[in-house]
Amino acid sequence: MNTNNEIRIEARGMRCPRPIVELAKARRQAKPGSVIVITADDLAFESDVKAWCETTQNELARLEREGNVVVATIRLMGGF
Repeated sequence: MNTNNEIRIEARGMRCPRPIVELAKARRQAKPGSVIVITADDLAFESDVKAWCETTQNELARLEREGNVVVATIRLMGGF
């Protein structure tokens, strides 16, 4: 479900690098201040999303893991 300021991405079943590719696509369509919540089960996703946020200067507001599923909440700060 997407709202004006929140975009949700279901990336379970996608393998590296696709979850990050989907995140980057959503970022290009969103406004600064928006929040992206992405759920993935790829083994590399946790480290990839941390690196993506650092590289793009967006805030990793929350990172939750339940079993092999990771939910990342990213606040867009205007970085690309």
